[in-house]
Amino acid sequence: MKTQKFSIFNCPLSIVHCLLSICIALCAIAFSGCNIYRKYTPPTDTPDNLFGRTEVSEGDDASGVGELSWREFFADPLLQQLIDSALVRNTDIRSARLTVEKAQASLRAAKLAYLPSLSLAPQVSVGGTVAPGGAVTPVWTYNIPLQIDWNIGISGSVTVNKRKSQAVLAQAEAQRDAMQANIISAVAQQYFMLLLLDREMEILLATDSLWDKSLETQRALWENGRSYSTAVNQMESSNLSVKMQIVDVQRSIRGVENTLCKMLAVTPRPIARSTWGQYELPARFGTGVPASLLENRPDIRLANHTLEEAFYNVASARAAFYPSISLQGILGWTNGSGAIADPGALLMQLAGSLVQPIFALGKLKAGLNIAKYNQEDKLNQYVQTVIDAGNQVNEALADCQTAKEKDVLYRRQVEVLQEAFDGTRELMDNGKASYLEVLTAQESLLSAQLNQATNLYNGSQALIALYIALGGASK
Repeated sequence: MKTQKFSIFNCPLSIVHCLLSICIALCAIAFSGCNIYRKYTPPTDTPDNLFGRTEVSEGDDASGVGELSWREFFADPLLQQLIDSALVRNTDIRSARLTVEKAQASLRAAKLAYLPSLSLAPQVSVGGTVAPGGAVTPVWTYNIPLQIDWNIGISGSVTVNKRKSQAVLAQAEAQRDAMQANIISAVAQQYFMLLLLDREMEILLATDSLWDKSLETQRALWENGRSYSTAVNQMESSNLSVKMQIVDVQRSIRGVENTLCKMLAVTPRPIARSTWGQYELPARFGTGVPASLLENRPDIRLANHTLEEAFYNVASARAAFYPSISLQGILGWTNGSGAIADPGALLMQLAGSLVQPIFALGKLKAGLNIAKYNQEDKLNQYVQTVIDAGNQVNEALADCQTAKEKDVLYRRQVEVLQEAFDGTRELMDNGKASYLEVLTAQESLLSAQLNQATNLYNGSQALIALYIALGGASK
């Protein structure tokens, strides 16, 4: 007697057809649920008068600093090399890039959730029969099934999870861009601090040379009886004060270089840099600042995608109220389908299940309420982020304007103090002015020169702050 070669667990064919029809119908219902929830739409309304008293026009030209890439904004090639090195070597930016890669892996997994999972689970077992003479005849049984599992949510949960993963990836990219902008800003600020210190050193060295000459003149007057020893002591004390400032500036230069080396993840070393004023930052504002430039800011993009994730979390919480469908199937070969383990049979099995939550101790409703509250909180954070961005732009613009206005005044102040010092020293050489007048004139000139350099540095910092506030460094 021959064993039946193909068997489906001895089930009538009509039952199998019925089960397949039910599964197909359930799948159709499941896919139809993908469109239950609409896609996220980002907020488009911005607060009125976002930049305060700053003139804003959506029709403004795109020639502002926020439209420039960081390479166009920072024309200094030595600064560009430092920024390039920092973006490659800095450990924080490398961690941010790894976060993006992890989010990309999660998104790929979310996309593959549409497909069923397959697994191969071969099994081998051995038994035996005992003959009347005591001989044992082994019987080997083989099962080589291909298992198929497919979990389907009729509420479109797979699509929601995919979109949520996309929002998480966008957040990681925004965080990476924010980290890049912070690194670019920090490197540029420290670099310009070095240029300021170099300028201060140049002013102090020139002042020290002048003080040396004035001190020699005062000593000559004292030796000729035309001055007092107290004048020489006062002049020498002021000269020593300038020399101490030179030592302090030298220490500050080393400290800034060490800070830059930490950003570059290298050991302490001198930093190559250009001379003061060799490269200037672009200062093109047009007639106003377009509010649309804020869309370049990584923090606003991050807040937007965080709100998007919260939106899809609400959708997931709603989906938990709907039934879930699970399909399982087995297709393979076995030689253990009957009493005789030979010759073999086709192994087939198909099953479907539907689970509808009825009472979950209030957890589903609580989860939905929590997701809604979280979405509202993220919306408030988004609005506050936009307001903070407008405030930063306003502050940066005000600082730029202040530095520009003060620069005109400092230039004139240095000119008149230089003339006053030259005239006073000439009068002292002719015995018509006292050493106190020379001291006062020279100290006033030194202070004005240092203040002028500091104001130029503050102006560059304000322009960098405006560039960052408009999201330019994220390009």
